[in-house]
Amino acid sequence: MPRGVPEQVPDDGLTTRQRRNQPVLAVHTGPGKGKSTAAFGMALRAWNQGFDVAVFQFVKSAKWKVGEEAAFRELGRLHGETGVGGPVQWHKMGEGWSWTRKQGTETDHAAAALAGWQEIARRLRAEEHRFYVLDEFTYPLKWGWVDVAEVVDTLRERPGNQHVVITGRDAPPELVEAADLVTEMTKVRHPMDAGRKGQRGIEW
Repeated sequence: MPRGVPEQVPDDGLTTRQRRNQPVLAVHTGPGKGKSTAAFGMALRAWNQGFDVAVFQFVKSAKWKVGEEAAFRELGRLHGETGVGGPVQWHKMGEGWSWTRKQGTETDHAAAALAGWQEIARRLRAEEHRFYVLDEFTYPLKWGWVDVAEVVDTLRERPGNQHVVITGRDAPPELVEAADLVTEMTKVRHPMDAGRKGQRGIEW
């Protein structure tokens, strides 16, 4: 796809503008580093366009303070004060309306993840946001906590022009098949291979 030009144009009856403005379902998967980072980069672009951005983290604890969260909360505040960019919401395990069980059994966490997905599905049906990041959402799918077929059906049937980016290893084949954009991060080398732990400014 040199210079951003499609290799072929489908005979779908749509104009170039209509085809360009179709909603995108993206999946970032694979064993390499950068899946969430890439998703948050896309979210920055969405915010700059004035889109309503919502981030939902499915695995990280409420105690885990990632740099992107602090940045996006500030961007949300900036929008509220000046109108620049778009509104931002950030939800994660153990905080806010969902995932209220900070500790518990696997059954507790499974129920919480399902409740979180059901809330996201409700928001998709209501077109509450323009850009969604479902961070590490592949894990509840892999573990059987959330039904893959239901997720795929909901995403395929979402109304309007809502973009969704899902991150995490081992994305289910059904989700990959349904996605418009799929990137697999392949690890070539990682500092942890040499016994180095994560560090500020790189991992958080």
